[in-house]
Amino acid sequence: MRALHREKHRVGRTGWLRAAVLGANDGIVSTASLIVGVAFAAADKQAILLAGSAGLVAGALSMAAGEYVSVSSQADAEAADLARERGELDTQPEAELEELTGIYVARGLDHALARQVAGQMMAHDALSAHARDELSITEITTARPLQAAMASAATFTVGAALPLLAVVLSPAASLAWIVGIASLAFLAVLGAAGAVTGGASVAKGVVRVVFWGALAMAVTAGVGKLFGAVA
Repeated sequence: MRALHREKHRVGRTGWLRAAVLGANDGIVSTASLIVGVAFAAADKQAILLAGSAGLVAGALSMAAGEYVSVSSQADAEAADLARERGELDTQPEAELEELTGIYVARGLDHALARQVAGQMMAHDALSAHARDELSITEITTARPLQAAMASAATFTVGAALPLLAVVLSPAASLAWIVGIASLAFLAVLGAAGAVTGGASVAKGVVRVVFWGALAMAVTAGVGKLFGAVA
């Protein structure tokens, strides 16, 4: 008996993975940048912790709300397209059959076979066939607002907690530098983990997040230094 051919694909992870990586990355970068900026403004350790903690809470809630609203907009657009398609299937079934046939012809089938396939697909589940092949809406790619919001908020909280932990463990004299270096290390780990989970290049994932994180912290350090000197 021949063994079953099993394949493991990662595309099903894209919905929550995108939100999770975005949340964790933003949690580390925004909180570390805030801490570094406040530290370079010559604030004391208690003020830095307060600013970082406020940034964590506000950022997690903002990420959750932002993801929910944006992904809900995608879900609304998908629902509207499906409703329109459902109406067209009810009122113009022959035109919809020709439309699906044309899609299959464009993918390489001859017209007779394409029409036969389209007819069988529509007889089985017309709306699903058009959702998948005309609108590119599938079970894997469909928008999930609550999942995205929860993933983003949770990973933002974890990401933001790491620079705060570095603040707690750092001596006041070198706090900004330790937080900056530690945060870049956290970003490198995040980039590698995201790349492995998504099956992408680890080196590219690491360089991408570390570069933008370093840039953000450098800019906010400059702003903090500037306003600290003015004060």
